[in-house]
Amino acid sequence: MSSNPAPQTTGSRLLLVRHAKAVPKGDPAGDFERALGERGRADAPLTGRWLAENGYKPDLALCSPSRRTRQTWQLLVPALADPPDAVYDERLYDAAPNALVTVLAERGAGLGCLALVGHNTGIHELATALCGSGPEELLEQLRDGFPTSGVVVVDLAGGWEDLAPGRGRLTALWAPAH
Repeated sequence: MSSNPAPQTTGSRLLLVRHAKAVPKGDPAGDFERALGERGRADAPLTGRWLAENGYKPDLALCSPSRRTRQTWQLLVPALADPPDAVYDERLYDAAPNALVTVLAERGAGLGCLALVGHNTGIHELATALCGSGPEELLEQLRDGFPTSGVVVVDLAGGWEDLAPGRGRLTALWAPAH
């Protein structure tokens, strides 16, 4: 699951990152405190490397404050040449697409590229709702799922005002191979 990125010309770019593989549900710590599992700790740095090698440079990272999303971000950051600040917003924890859009619209003003580290099912639902165009093969892969440690790159030609169903273009889709 891969594609070469297209250069961003105008508008805004959204990098949707699903947190890396966590320990199984049912851990006594509770869902919010679930940590990354062994595979997640191995995959998250690969996600950072992919972002860096393909020239994706977010101006800001928005991250759910759950333990597994914080760990995912912290493990992918070392691969980035100039990592952005991260904002941990409680509204992103296990959020529905409309809540994600609210936070993105608030935080995106004046920025060209945002990264969002979040959870399924909300992040997958947001990606599929936004992506009204793009290579058919990538759109089909996206409909099939959003793997852990995966990245969906969505370009919004009209900027953050285009953060609406069908207005985004799926530019790239990547996940670690297993």
